[in-house]
Amino acid sequence: MQNETGYFEANTCDLDEFKTLISQTLDPAMVPHADDVQKNIPIYDMVRLRPLLEDLETRKSIMAEWAHVMLKSAGAIVLRKAYDDTRVLDEATAIYEQIIADEKRSSGGGSDHFAAAGSNDRVWNALQKLCEANPEVFLRYFANTAIAAASEAWLGPNYQMTAQVNLVYPGGAAQQAHRDYHLGFQTADIAVQYPAHVHDLSPVLTLQGAIAHCDMPIESGPTKLLPFSQAYRPGYAAWRLDAFREEFDARFVQLALEKGDALFFNPAIFHAAGANSSADIHRFANLLQVSSAFGRALEAIDRRKMCKLVYPHAVATKLSASELNAAIASTAEGYSFPTNLDSDPPVGGLAPETQQAYFARALREGIAPTDFNATLDAMAAKQQI
Repeated sequence: MQNETGYFEANTCDLDEFKTLISQTLDPAMVPHADDVQKNIPIYDMVRLRPLLEDLETRKSIMAEWAHVMLKSAGAIVLRKAYDDTRVLDEATAIYEQIIADEKRSSGGGSDHFAAAGSNDRVWNALQKLCEANPEVFLRYFANTAIAAASEAWLGPNYQMTAQVNLVYPGGAAQQAHRDYHLGFQTADIAVQYPAHVHDLSPVLTLQGAIAHCDMPIESGPTKLLPFSQAYRPGYAAWRLDAFREEFDARFVQLALEKGDALFFNPAIFHAAGANSSADIHRFANLLQVSSAFGRALEAIDRRKMCKLVYPHAVATKLSASELNAAIASTAEGYSFPTNLDSDPPVGGLAPETQQAYFARALREGIAPTDFNATLDAMAAKQQI
């Protein structure tokens, strides 16, 4: 629950309220374009719907239904046969497998969020890497009107696509229940510093998706979802609490996917990749993280240069701590993303250290200006593609 100051606190989260919310049942009459509802998740046959997306009014009707499901209803949709012809998935899979092998040889492979190290392989920035490896395959892969409609349904036009391949081998452990980017990638103590209305805003800035590159029966560990949980407003404070994770573990649902299916969901829904208990299935998904066009600043600012200019004066200042923090907030970059997660992985949390955090740490630790500047340059280099 929101406290009287307008913030969500972990100690005010109400488990009974959460249980009531997730005990709802999806009424099939509310999803007239769906072909089926399984475990409260509506299933859409894109072989039937894809031609209907060409008509503007019908397209709007379908997208409005998808947006309603993700915002106010179950929180997730499945698009059956989002890729009716899966040959391009096979071509992309082969390219990504080569990228995985190359990256393992050069760096030992990528890290992952919310999962035990070594339980999978991850390709960060799979979007650009596929484009660079084979632009023609990339073109055919993303020339997908179902994916475009799902993205536009949640974010509107001019969205920004990113993708991260996740390959989970037999025996790969499940993830912990979580919410996703933006606030889901902040530590608990940082997340609760954002006012309640920002918790409401965060989910509508991104869309989560997963393209199945292989058949994913339940034993292979497709995504675990807790329908209706995205509507719990304090969820970014609650998802780390043991009682809420236990409720997730008791109530989550999973849907088997076939190669070419796509799953899309509100990033605020409590979810987690399942354990791959199969004997021989290499669960291969391309995880889409689609961002709103509005997540950009008005002007391009060289904040690294500003930090270098300001830091010596900050070292010598007589300003109070709160005054200094205010000045740093207007000088340094306060957000970790976008970055190159291959070279700039999370350290001590779910996100790399920001310029602001480093600036404050440098002052506390008495770092010399020359060393401060060198570290800023190294941070910038790691962020670059």
